[in-house]
Amino acid sequence: MFKPFATRPRLVAARAALLAAASGLSFVLVSPLAMAQEGISIPAPALDQPANGSSETAVLAGGCFWGVQGVFQHVTGVSNAVSGYAGGDSQTAQYETVGTGSTGHAESVKITFDPRKISYGQILQIYFSVAHDPTQLNRQGPDSGTQYRSAIFPQDAEQAKVAKAYIAQLDEAKTFDSAIATRIEPGHAFYPAEGYHQDFLALNPGYPYIVYNDLPKIENLKRLFPGSYRSDPVLVSEAKASN
Repeated sequence: MFKPFATRPRLVAARAALLAAASGLSFVLVSPLAMAQEGISIPAPALDQPANGSSETAVLAGGCFWGVQGVFQHVTGVSNAVSGYAGGDSQTAQYETVGTGSTGHAESVKITFDPRKISYGQILQIYFSVAHDPTQLNRQGPDSGTQYRSAIFPQDAEQAKVAKAYIAQLDEAKTFDSAIATRIEPGHAFYPAEGYHQDFLALNPGYPYIVYNDLPKIENLKRLFPGSYRSDPVLVSEAKASN
């Protein structure tokens, strides 16, 4: 049974939609990400990480982890995407505590991928293109606070180099109307989130927050990266079963 989310900002859009339906009003809430990415083509990184081995990980934060996880679960070459926390310590890596915005953590996703099928640079290209709006500071859509910041947690010096170069490349090209707010934060461990957060988008496609804020991201992935899109998501539950 899911915990109540009544105290969290992410319910604002969901509640508005439900109230509108109950009162007979007719309007559409448009995801800020969907608007921001309309007609925008994000260039591939000029500097990328060469393929080493058959499995690598990337840890990315871009607002509510439900949507970021959901996007990368639909990416070819990704073998697992786990929602969790990064930026703080193990003792505060709990949903309700992170929600106070005082822990240093950001809601994050640990992505395991095959670099022979998709590179780290391509992971970042999707991240900046469809997973979130990198120009928003400490917020995404209806969610605000440092726990919803845009951040990259590089797993080694090479990833940090690629991420820094890519942000500079996109800013120099004025890809977005505003400067990129994404922070690069090396040296932080990742802590998996509670089980009820895992596979949330895939298991709850009709949940109002998901409908208005996250499903447009999946559609943008399919539209902008058709060669990297997989229709059947790779789920955390399935990854655990195969190990």
